Amino acid sequence: MHLAYPAVLAALLFSVGLYGVLARRNAILVLMSVELMLNAVNLNLVAFDVWLRDTLHAGQALTLFTIAIAAAEIGIGLAIVLMVYRNRGTSDVDRLRDTREAASADETPSADEKAEATA
Repeated sequence: MHLAYPAVLAALLFSVGLYGVLARRNAILVLMSVELMLNAVNLNLVAFDVWLRDTLHAGQALTLFTIAIAAAEIGIGLAIVLMVYRNRGTSDVDRLRDTREAASADETPSADEKAEATA
């Protein structure tokens, strides 16, 4: 098998993942796109490991490490997205730029404090 086939497939997977990260608004779809990108890297690692005939199989070992990191990343990322959805009612990435909670009436600054902050 030629090295070009898995390399082209990995490039296509990475491109689809990159498009998903840049174009999607839903945080869960962004996480899925990151997973596609990581899987493209894993495919390249294994393909080059087989092509180079590495006796230590370093590419496959790195792939297992990457899979473990990706599983932890998706677990923590999904937990964060679910908590944000419960608190805000949306998982739209553009609406989540300000993660600070709205200030209560007790914590609103006075007019003097606002003037000092702008000066």
